[in-house]
Amino acid sequence: MKKILFVASECVPFVKTGGLADVVGSLPKNLDKAQCDTRVILPQYECMKEKYKSQLKSLCYFQMDNRIYVGINTLVLDGITYYFVDNNQYFSGPKPYFDLFSDLERFAYFAKAVLSALPLIGFRPDIIHAHDWQAALVPVYLNTIFQGDPFFRGIRTIMTIHNIRFQGCWNVGHLKWISGLPAECFQPGKLVSPYQDTSLPFDEWNATMLRGGIVYSDWVTTVSESYAKEIQTPSFSDGLDDILKWRKDRLLGIVNGLDYEIWNPKTDKAIAKNYDKRNFWSGKKENKKALQKKFGLPEDPDKFTLGLVSRLTDQKGLDLVDGIMDSLMREDVNLVVLGSGDERYENMFRYYAAKYPGKVAVLIGYDEELSHLIYAGADAFLVPSAFEPCGLTQLIALKYGTLPIVHEIGGLKDTVKPYNQYEHTGTGFSFAGYSSHELLDRINHASWLYREQKEEWKAMEKRAMAEDWSWTESSRRYMDLYNSL
Repeated sequence: MKKILFVASECVPFVKTGGLADVVGSLPKNLDKAQCDTRVILPQYECMKEKYKSQLKSLCYFQMDNRIYVGINTLVLDGITYYFVDNNQYFSGPKPYFDLFSDLERFAYFAKAVLSALPLIGFRPDIIHAHDWQAALVPVYLNTIFQGDPFFRGIRTIMTIHNIRFQGCWNVGHLKWISGLPAECFQPGKLVSPYQDTSLPFDEWNATMLRGGIVYSDWVTTVSESYAKEIQTPSFSDGLDDILKWRKDRLLGIVNGLDYEIWNPKTDKAIAKNYDKRNFWSGKKENKKALQKKFGLPEDPDKFTLGLVSRLTDQKGLDLVDGIMDSLMREDVNLVVLGSGDERYENMFRYYAAKYPGKVAVLIGYDEELSHLIYAGADAFLVPSAFEPCGLTQLIALKYGTLPIVHEIGGLKDTVKPYNQYEHTGTGFSFAGYSSHELLDRINHASWLYREQKEEWKAMEKRAMAEDWSWTESSRRYMDLYNSL
């Protein structure tokens, strides 16, 4: 039986800031338990939910490098063993992440503590699966300073990139100091890019934790096939295309799955009326009425309603939405928005809600139950992202029969099949060029189809709901990768 250890900075249900937590919380539960013993190790944040902190049991504690405290606590939940690295100096505070400068030291400590704890917790993994830059030093430490101990020899590693924009980057001098890694790790081509301004002193060269994880891991994965290709190009790699092209034979894209125990209109307790493929048309109308009532919009079950649930950042293509709002509001549509993020976009949506009352409804913040109602009550769902490694919102929308309107990029391209009126195929609408004009054209096409071609629209909703984006196929591909190691 394979022994696999997931190393990550967040995980549902303990702490979550984004999709990374969903993957780390879902994938271990969906792997074949007859083939592998999968466990997860995380920082023990002070801001972790109290109901879980109260269940923790102390496993061991020790001094790392004869000076730094490490405590390991544990609990078992849904058949998975979780370990938590305890150190109040690094993981106290009201949130899991602070500023990058302090986070670099915190997660360098975390990576080294994970490996240092392994001989003491009674679990020697065959494979360590590290997620994002916060865990990227684990493969680096494992294959350098920990190789002197026979316990660690032969452990294989996988590095998963969830979003390459976040890399853990600072100058060589600082990363050498906080990590204690040997000088060999900072040679150009390892943690350091070979393309540097050599007129600068060496300690001022840029070093990147994620680059180190890519170099020192046996395999690198990312969260969709299209994104795996995109990050090998300068436009999408944020400076890592050289190392990713060099490792392309060990680079694999696997689309994230969706937890249908949480996201399922047939059983969802947060929506007004449950429905499935057999009664979705009436079910969605009831949820639309409830959504309109919740947001104070005129109750009209035939009104074409767009939903948008998102972090409000540049990545999410909200500049395109800004560029079309006045034109869009001349049409017979509603727009319902839920999210928070950059002040610029928060204020943008507040402005449009005030300018177009009765047509635009906005809640700045996040409400988990309300998000479920938006997915169930909207007719179409906007995901015009400038880049999207995988994306979960379009997968949720498909399950709820809410047709996604997406930019053909990354995981959006891999999961949403564009509507073809001649072959009567497709599960949504997509546009190739990143422009407001193309986004508006797809929205108008969707709106026309909804109003004028009801049976065609219903057929597409049914196809969308029939798609299987659960973890079944993705977990099988991960098992194939683990077995290959």
